[in-house]
Amino acid sequence: MQVTIPTTVNPAVLKIQGLLRKTDHLRLPIRSRRDIESILMRQVSKEIDRTLPWQTGHGQRTAAVALALGQAAGLHTEALHQVKLAALLHDIGRLMLPPDLIEDRGSLEPESYIAIQHHARLGANLLEPFAFLQEASILIAHHHERWDGSGYPYGIRSTFIPLGARILSIADAFDAIFVPEVSERSLRNHIAMKIIRVASGTQFDPRLVQLLDCCLIEGGHDQKSTLSSPRQ
Repeated sequence: MQVTIPTTVNPAVLKIQGLLRKTDHLRLPIRSRRDIESILMRQVSKEIDRTLPWQTGHGQRTAAVALALGQAAGLHTEALHQVKLAALLHDIGRLMLPPDLIEDRGSLEPESYIAIQHHARLGANLLEPFAFLQEASILIAHHHERWDGSGYPYGIRSTFIPLGARILSIADAFDAIFVPEVSERSLRNHIAMKIIRVASGTQFDPRLVQLLDCCLIEGGHDQKSTLSSPRQ
């Protein structure tokens, strides 16, 4: 199977680029800027959901987990903000793949899998020209790297992977794990955490896995915890 790059741009990408340009031109005090950027990037996340309806809400749930983990890791305010933006937009590169790869969630031929691996780099390239997303674009570019160096697209390892990208990697995987016939959120999280632990030290940063485990334990006693809230 030969994978080709689409000759036409996905209409959702054009709409998203318009929102990004408007956001990039904003000149506001730092706190106001972060609030506006967060609101507008949630809108962009919803545009991604319209194109990828089978994962509706994944960006916002990933952002909630990434923020909790980033806070536990001691990230400062601006770094947390960039992690949140990256989490909301991390799948944007999928919109730039050929239509058959956007919609096909079954088993893939090797050529198709290789093409899908490009989505992190495609997303980063789309976002990098916008000044307010330059840091977030770096995190998106690296969020499929692995702690042991076997990830993509660059194959970097351990602490050479940006901390925010390591956080995003775990948050993305944690929300994406599907547990059949389990609707109760805390049980689903418990099973997902067990799966994440298995990949500690190979796919994921072991220290961050421990921190996420602590977040879940603490969240179990807090009914308002984002990690305990149900999927929407």
